[in-house]
Amino acid sequence: MAHDLEHLRQVCSALGEATRWQILGRVAGAELSASALAETVPVSRQAIAKHLAALAAAGLVSSKRVGRELRYSARPDVLSEASRHLGEIAAAWSQRTPDAP
Repeated sequence: MAHDLEHLRQVCSALGEATRWQILGRVAGAELSASALAETVPVSRQAIAKHLAALAAAGLVSSKRVGRELRYSARPDVLSEASRHLGEIAAAWSQRTPDAP
């Protein structure tokens, strides 16, 4: 359980930045390189690389080498798992919360 909560914290931390949401949305639809992302997301290529590293550390994106490029794609299973954990936490809270008068 502690490992699950630590991973959930990593996912939430990675998603706490608006640019990362943009990047995640772009790579959800196609495998893209950092250079391709830099053409559509209004930050530098270096910033894209840092954001991708944070998303990868949380497991939200994966990469594969295609020729000389690394192409990134979303890992929806990780986001679904985080959502499930949040649902479990919410359910536990609602069981502890007394009904309002």
